[in-house]
Amino acid sequence: MQKPAITLMTKAARAAGNVLLRHMHKLDALNVVEKGRMDFASEVDSLAEKEIIKEFRRATPDYAILGEESGPLNSSARARFTWVIDPLDGTSNYLRGIPHFCVSIALCENGEPVHGLVFDPVRNEIFASSRGAGTVLNDKRVRVAERKDLGGAMLVTGFPPRERERASAQLRCIDGLLVEVEDIRRTGSAALDLAYVACGRADAYFEAGLKPWDIAAGALMVREAGGKVVDFRGRSTGPMDNRGLAGRPLVAGNIKICDELQKRIVDSGYAAAFD
Repeated sequence: MQKPAITLMTKAARAAGNVLLRHMHKLDALNVVEKGRMDFASEVDSLAEKEIIKEFRRATPDYAILGEESGPLNSSARARFTWVIDPLDGTSNYLRGIPHFCVSIALCENGEPVHGLVFDPVRNEIFASSRGAGTVLNDKRVRVAERKDLGGAMLVTGFPPRERERASAQLRCIDGLLVEVEDIRRTGSAALDLAYVACGRADAYFEAGLKPWDIAAGALMVREAGGKVVDFRGRSTGPMDNRGLAGRPLVAGNIKICDELQKRIVDSGYAAAFD
């Protein structure tokens, strides 16, 4: 039976997804702002986030909220429960009419995700996970891929604008990996990348500069689907609420591939770029 938190998250995510779909056919009329160098947001991001926040404030008025657009709301450094929201993960894709983006929501308890949901409104796919209860895609249980090593693996990564000073180190790492893996994708949505790892569509994922709203839901999904999520040095990923706002590197996959990929990142010198 679906957890009450997942039911609430599904309602909120669908409301946000409807906002995204309604505006897809009038992208030229959207107001777009540049939050940082090559980092954009539109009025749709804010409108979708408001729909989510409205649902959560009605149902859980005492919970803190951390939204990509709104920042921390109702929060304190010691808040036990926090909703972590990315109303539109894949904004760059969305603004160009590329149909690969999602709504990502997690509920964190003391910084640890306990429920996560990623909704792809274009494909009508809902990835959901609760701690100790596994991961499902449209209510069907999913697992990470069973590949035993990097040979022939399909990897996913990203090139976030706030990490361009380390791009050379990342490209050296990719150069070494491409000798062995089948391919490396760059899809433009960290939350969907992690959801795809959780359901076996991709073998592993790595990226740096990630914020809690990018990864809180997806990291839980990978772990609950039998996978592993660590930073570039193999350590814990840290709190996923307003106590962990700094960007962070991440590696995710099944246990064997995650360990091997994390070691390759270290051996290539890419991990050292963050020391």
